[in-house]
Amino acid sequence: MRPLTEAETRAVFEKLGRYIGENIQLLVDRPDGTYCFRLHRDRVYYLSEKLLKVAASVPRDSLVSLGSCFGKFTKTQKFRLSVTALDFLAPYAKYKVWVKPGSEQSFLYGNHVLKSGLGRITENTAQYQGVVVYSMADVPLGFGVAAKSTQECRKVDPMAIVVFHQADVGEYVRNEDTLT
Repeated sequence: MRPLTEAETRAVFEKLGRYIGENIQLLVDRPDGTYCFRLHRDRVYYLSEKLLKVAASVPRDSLVSLGSCFGKFTKTQKFRLSVTALDFLAPYAKYKVWVKPGSEQSFLYGNHVLKSGLGRITENTAQYQGVVVYSMADVPLGFGVAAKSTQECRKVDPMAIVVFHQADVGEYVRNEDTLT
């Protein structure tokens, strides 16, 4: 368990910035204490300073996980955001997409969101902008990348992809043996 290097911090914050913008500061300086990001076995964990001090007494080989896993670095040192970060990203998301009830299950199985399943979309969402996907009852389901801008979504045909799937809460069931 160690602090992130400058390049690793930049990669993590660039990825988080796609979804929550300047609200990254709100993740670190929270009213209930100071939080930080730590790297352990190529995974980035989000934890409080209090928990960090307690975890310092545990040997590195014995430590399995601490805090919440935000994602991991691939072998090529690219940061991949994990679905376990959804609960922290959803309240601060700048761009949101709501899917219709009939399209929720399709998204939770790992499919992209089609125009026919799109309920609402935040105004002024740019193409290839990171978005958090919600059900119509405002329950966060996952996140992805907008394939079309808000303006293009209005005039595209119903079978066109509007949000590329990246992660969803269905991964808890599909990948339960590999998630930490």
